[in-house]
Amino acid sequence: MTKTAAGLVIFRKHLNAIQYLLLQTSYGEHHWTPPKGHVDPGETDPMVTALRETSEESGLRQSDLRIFHDSKHILNYNVRGKPKIVIYWLAELINPSAGVRLSDEHQDFKWLELEEACRFGNYTDMQVMLKHYDNFIKTM
Repeated sequence: MTKTAAGLVIFRKHLNAIQYLLLQTSYGEHHWTPPKGHVDPGETDPMVTALRETSEESGLRQSDLRIFHDSKHILNYNVRGKPKIVIYWLAELINPSAGVRLSDEHQDFKWLELEEACRFGNYTDMQVMLKHYDNFIKTM
């Protein structure tokens, strides 16, 4: 059975630069990803999952963000030999006073420009997604 997760790739414009929020897990290999999580039983809309997980993991709420509903990006990969689908949407931080508050699932966060975000998010599919979103933002 394929596990499904959903999340938001959050960016902000800071000092004329585009920066992406990445969270470092407090478990496993301590990898860096945008906020995301598994779809809970009863959740039929992955956007509900993305918003819930973003709030739980980063403290950022829907009212802090501008979500680009037409920016859905789907990643397919295997975790421990089992297929996983992660659905992401792009979101802009529109409330600069909203601070990131990590859950115990994460130990650190960073706002990173594209090149550095790609280095921290060192999976090829994530790098492709970040570059896709960077182009999307620059053509808005």
